[in-house]
Amino acid sequence: MGRILAIDFGKKRTGIAVTDELQIIASGLTTVSTDEIFMFLKAYVSKEKVDLFIVGKPKQMDNTDSESEALILPFLQKLSKEIPQIEVKRVDERFTSKMAFQTMIDGGLKKNQRKNKALVDEISATIILQSYLYNK
Repeated sequence: MGRILAIDFGKKRTGIAVTDELQIIASGLTTVSTDEIFMFLKAYVSKEKVDLFIVGKPKQMDNTDSESEALILPFLQKLSKEIPQIEVKRVDERFTSKMAFQTMIDGGLKKNQRKNKALVDEISATIILQSYLYNK
């Protein structure tokens, strides 16, 4: 079995989380500059077996797509062209940033550490992945 890799796509930064080979545990991997995301993903899948990409789907409270979806759709099209061998699934990512911030508070991180937006993105990707694992 290969890993499942989750992507919390953002305009500036993209959070990445990944499972173990048994697809049981979701762990934050890193945050990558969005400009370098395809270089990172290609390098990662050349070293690790990845069965599936999970990409967050931002929704508003009324269940309509958020404005960020307009940025994600071109990314998804390019992803399917650049790495066509790996299936992509979408997961509702509502509240993941708030949950990530609360996780940082609960984890005892100091106020300065909680300002680290890259860490918030990585934790958000982990929450998206954990949500997928829980519901599959």
